[in-house]
Amino acid sequence: MEVDLLTDVKRRGLVSQISSPELLGQLLREKQTVYMGIDPTAPALHVGHLLPLMCLMHFHVRGHTVHPVIGGATGLVGDPSGRAKARDRDSLANERIEGNARRLADSMGVFFRKGLEYAEGRWKQEGPTIGSPEVLNNLEWTRDLSLLEFLRTVGVHARMNTMLGRESVKLRLSSEEGMSYTEFSYQLLQAYDFYTLFRKRGCRIQIGGSDQWGNILAGQDLIGRLAGPDQAVVCLTTPLFTTSSGEKFGKSAGNAVWLDDSMTSPFDFYQFFTRTTDEDVPKLLKMLTLLPMETIDASLNEHKNTPERRVAQHLLADEVTEMIHGVDGLRQAHAATKALFAKDYTGIKAADVIAALRGDPRLVFSSGSDLFAKPLARLAHEHRLVPSMSAARQLVSSKGFYVNNKRVEEVGFTLRHSDLLDGRLAIVRAGKGNHLIIALSEH
Repeated sequence: MEVDLLTDVKRRGLVSQISSPELLGQLLREKQTVYMGIDPTAPALHVGHLLPLMCLMHFHVRGHTVHPVIGGATGLVGDPSGRAKARDRDSLANERIEGNARRLADSMGVFFRKGLEYAEGRWKQEGPTIGSPEVLNNLEWTRDLSLLEFLRTVGVHARMNTMLGRESVKLRLSSEEGMSYTEFSYQLLQAYDFYTLFRKRGCRIQIGGSDQWGNILAGQDLIGRLAGPDQAVVCLTTPLFTTSSGEKFGKSAGNAVWLDDSMTSPFDFYQFFTRTTDEDVPKLLKMLTLLPMETIDASLNEHKNTPERRVAQHLLADEVTEMIHGVDGLRQAHAATKALFAKDYTGIKAADVIAALRGDPRLVFSSGSDLFAKPLARLAHEHRLVPSMSAARQLVSSKGFYVNNKRVEEVGFTLRHSDLLDGRLAIVRAGKGNHLIIALSEH
């Protein structure tokens, strides 16, 4: 029996607060329009965005109309939520914000396109085929909005005691730096977004991270004042993306893992999730995948019985990597993982390893004239796998120098073409975990 949307997102841990659960339940008896906003403070999405995105995805795969909204306008103001000090305005110049907004819109399109491909294998779809959502930019409806019009439309309904009571405002007012009027007005701009989408798109639900609660409520309040209390809307927030130790995932925490493969490779993305702790993996499987709960529970039971196999972590990494990077990205991540960690290289594809590790310092290219003429120990030194030739000789004598998991017995050992994996790769290892992957150049 299929579980309804609200029950499903709650049991998966994707809900922090709902302004009116009863009203949301009533609204969800019919298809709704839902939106979520992201400010372009960075050029790409990162894992810190995944929880509200996954919540939006649950609405999308059930046939609701969803609108990711890029904050081309609000990004120029700067959201004070969760920040003790103002953003560095020099680092967020107009040109950079505009460039980030364009890239984020593209990234959002890629996320939903690949996410829908991923969902097809996990979600029983009924009704018409679901396409990618329309990505909007709030600069579209604020660019030509005059100050007087904004004050007469929005400002006249804003109550200072309510605005001053927002947690984001109180935090900044109590800080040494204080708060600018520009940042103070941010909640009114976001409220105007909700009102505009309500009026022009029939949007009744807004999704955001829990630090957005006050901003989203401001929109609910504005719609109630302008459209009347009978035109009720709902605010829904997701939890902050934190580990069991309280560490925050995301760019601001300094440990960003990007959803853009030019910034975080599919291999590094995959490895990030394989390192998930036993404490965190149950909630992340529920939050970040569309797997049926029965499948998740079965994996967790298997993991509990044999934790050393890390079954749940590998399932999580497989699912999230396929959702973000597609089947090809997952295949590449598997190939690179095999190259660096497996003992058996049977079936390894050089093209997948090269694609997954492109830009990684462990991957180097070599011409045939070098690869088949120079001793492997010298190549390892030239590419900094070992600090010196004497260190290479020591490794060989201590039986700690390997190529394709075969021990190198002589310092003068030179590769032949028949030694290469898939006709192109030599995986050199110094000691237990230091690798150099030499790929034969195509030209």
